Amino acid sequence: MAGHSKWSKVKRFKGAIDAKRSQIFSKLSKEISIAAKSGGGDPNSNPRLRSAIQAARAQSMPNDNIERAIKRGMGEGVEAAQIEEIMYEGYGPGGVALIVEAATDNKNRTAAQVRSIFSKNSGNLASTGSVSYMFHKKGQITVPRDSINEDRLFELALEAGAEELTSEEDQYVITTSHDQLYAVAETLKRANVTTDGQKFTFIPETTVQVADETVARQVLRLCDALEDDDDVQNVYSNLDIPDELLARLPA
Repeated sequence: MAGHSKWSKVKRFKGAIDAKRSQIFSKLSKEISIAAKSGGGDPNSNPRLRSAIQAARAQSMPNDNIERAIKRGMGEGVEAAQIEEIMYEGYGPGGVALIVEAATDNKNRTAAQVRSIFSKNSGNLASTGSVSYMFHKKGQITVPRDSINEDRLFELALEAGAEELTSEEDQYVITTSHDQLYAVAETLKRANVTTDGQKFTFIPETTVQVADETVARQVLRLCDALEDDDDVQNVYSNLDIPDELLARLPA
């Protein structure tokens, strides 16, 4: 249970883990709506909704916004809409593989937007399955470093059925199989472990190293443009940038 995610390091360095502040509530609202649609509006019996609400409250989203998002997902209220999850696959400069998760009430609009972003940033969309086979879907739980001793967290995570514990600058990242995310999170909660959040993620089987500064900038520009789109929820990549190049890139 050890390891290091270079792509997460790149995303942290670029400040792209979260969307821009003006878009955070919109993306969180969509996740709440999708969670409510897929598993019901009661967070006590819907782990995904409970996790989405936790993430929203961590960003100080007002309760009224949370309630509206739940009703929207349940098809209630004036804002009721059919929001769907869509996954796109594609390639960026340098042969870097990308998975894009979107949530939308208009699939045609979102597909056109994502295709345009790829095209404008020297990338291209690919057929379904042509990229996803290079990634493993996993669960991730983040824990503040100052909240618990690493050895104790390792012990708890192992007992809970987690696959990996990574120690990073200000947090621990616990990786689980995709079907064990909520079970591990609940076990940690019962052990009074403070968590920052939990989510599903795609982890590449192998990475593509980009040592050329121009290409690295192009890939990061493509990722940033995708994450800036209102319908895009998450972007995953197998990008690997050497540390010495990463240090030269603007934050």
